[in-house]
Amino acid sequence: MFNPCHPGEILREEVINALGLSVTEAARRLKITRANLSRILNEHASISPDLAVRLERAGVGRAEHWLRMQVQYDVWVAQHRDQPEVEPLAEVS
Repeated sequence: MFNPCHPGEILREEVINALGLSVTEAARRLKITRANLSRILNEHASISPDLAVRLERAGVGRAEHWLRMQVQYDVWVAQHRDQPEVEPLAEVS
């Protein structure tokens, strides 16, 4: 079964670490707080549309790609979490 990684892991390993940037410097360049970036890199927060656009403007992929990765991760997590029984909204004929 496909288990997508959190996009923060990719941002941390393949961008921040690969470029030799500190979290502080990357946050400064992206104009977000160090704490917020740290939460994303440590997989405790999601990549927002605003951050996705900033990453694109910073030359790190397309905003849609970052958001697609986040959605894939979020859906996978939701599918593997206990969910309540739901009823169909429409009758199937």
